[in-house]
Amino acid sequence: MFLRLVADSVGRRPRRKLLTGAALALGMAVVTAAFSVSLDIGDRLAHEFRALGANLLITPQADSLPLEIGGVDYRPVGAGSYLPEADLGKLKTIFWRNNIVGFAPVMEVPVKVSTSPANITLIGTWARHSLQLPDGRTYVTGIEQTNSWWHVDGRWFADGAQECLLGKSLAARSNVQPGDALRIRSGNRNMTLTVTGILSSGGPEDDAIVASLQIAQQLADKSGQYRRLYVSALTKPEDDFARRNPSSMNAADLERWSCSPYASSIAYQIKQVLPGVDAHVIRRVAEGEGSILTRVRTLLWLASFAALLAAALAVGASSAAAVIECRSEIALMKAIGAGSGTIGSLLAAEQLLLAFVGGAVGYALGIILARILGERIFGVAPEPSILVFIIILGFAALVTLLGSAIPLRRASRYEPAPILRGE
Repeated sequence: MFLRLVADSVGRRPRRKLLTGAALALGMAVVTAAFSVSLDIGDRLAHEFRALGANLLITPQADSLPLEIGGVDYRPVGAGSYLPEADLGKLKTIFWRNNIVGFAPVMEVPVKVSTSPANITLIGTWARHSLQLPDGRTYVTGIEQTNSWWHVDGRWFADGAQECLLGKSLAARSNVQPGDALRIRSGNRNMTLTVTGILSSGGPEDDAIVASLQIAQQLADKSGQYRRLYVSALTKPEDDFARRNPSSMNAADLERWSCSPYASSIAYQIKQVLPGVDAHVIRRVAEGEGSILTRVRTLLWLASFAALLAAALAVGASSAAAVIECRSEIALMKAIGAGSGTIGSLLAAEQLLLAFVGGAVGYALGIILARILGERIFGVAPEPSILVFIIILGFAALVTLLGSAIPLRRASRYEPAPILRGE
């Protein structure tokens, strides 16, 4: 009988029910889109942020004098402060190995070139290097992954080949073009490199030569070594907990900290697998990522709150109007023995049915909106989630009950006699 009464009540006044359902559907569509994008935005933005460059810097522990300016760590180059290239495969054995999207060792050597009397810096690194990992797999990485904003007019040098890139400023001063031969000298070592491209980085590399790490090692007589390592990793924005010193944590906090992809926790794990290194978070990059991600998520939460508030107000207005229109029916039900609880349950059941229908329609519309936003902003649409669907139905029910609370309370307090007398 109760379900029959609810169904009969829903079938009456369809226009008002349709307006209530439409208000709920639109509100839930906005919340669905915001939730779907918010759940996906962390990983998407983390991939986009990797275009900003490496967020971790690995240096020898022998460089013990800390000097941090503007979020970048500067340390003097000490004699003999080099790290073994053979250990780099261990980076892909840490707990967060899949979050490391690329790394590139660097060694800088001052050289003389035939076209300039001044000393020029030769930067030795990997362009696209195949690294053998401890588990037997091959991992391809290099400066192309860590510094993806670098633009090369021509082609990259091949690892191990006597080839190089020339910074655009140096190339303009030296009148050197791709394909030209460049004679360089470091101490009593001479070498001829073929220029394969002109590099535009917007940094000091525009006045430098960039070549294979093996070339720099030969010139510096440091075979199998490098000076510092840049690591690009997908990370979670750091909060106060992330900045705590792991040595002061208890076992539970240390496990929670280590199992979160903070830049600092990844740096800590790198120090454990690479002996004799200091791992530093490049704060300027990491904090910029966290600030942008926090602001975007805050904007999405504010949009969701506004949509929920608007839906609650629309449901409340519709419920109040429905209760006023049904005064006579409510009074008649009370006159024949229905209690306030029965009346309230009947009206609440009617509103919840509208909530579930409106929530389901809103979820479908929200997924379409989320896919449009995802494809326009990130190029990849977020996938539908059963968790989001359940949350949306819960929000729809909560918003409906909160919006209908005052009208339902007023209906339960109606006195049947005055209403039936037409007062």
